[in-house]
Amino acid sequence: MTTPLSKGIFLIATPGLRDPNFRQTVVLLCEYGEQGALGVIVNRPTEISISEVLPQAPVLESQCHRVFAGGPVQRNNLLILFRLEHKPPDTHHVIDGVYLGGDMETLDRVLKQPSPNETFRAFMGYSGWAPGQLENEIEMGSWFTKPADPVLIFEKDPSRLWADILKTIDEKFSIYADMPLDPSLN
Repeated sequence: MTTPLSKGIFLIATPGLRDPNFRQTVVLLCEYGEQGALGVIVNRPTEISISEVLPQAPVLESQCHRVFAGGPVQRNNLLILFRLEHKPPDTHHVIDGVYLGGDMETLDRVLKQPSPNETFRAFMGYSGWAPGQLENEIEMGSWFTKPADPVLIFEKDPSRLWADILKTIDEKFSIYADMPLDPSLN
């Protein structure tokens, strides 16, 4: 069963997808339309902390939040994905309670005075597709689609996310899900 393409879904790399940029990834599709698609890889944390990327932000000095590799496009740009109770200014709604974008004020508030489920993830780069490109990749069998879930994005172990979601798609993929992650991805 396939979920139609739209923002707010997961793209799950099929076991046969060999592109090193996307092998064993889960992408949150943040924008989708006539202009193409944009998403961030939610299961590739790096060893870089957000304070290293934004050293000029005092609120981040003691933070150990790791930055994720969001994708192969514009790897020097930082994107922030927030889980918030209310939509902040300068953000794009992705799914219920999840927004892409924002400003330092929003980040400052989430770090200093978060409501119970509020958090964020930072991504260097993003994943992008030209019009029709993603549809072709799905037709070729490169991706599964599934509705995105904020709990999986913000609360689950990112190193297990691809395998755990793969197991829910079809039992026949359990053999792939239980294989160790490709060491070349680290």
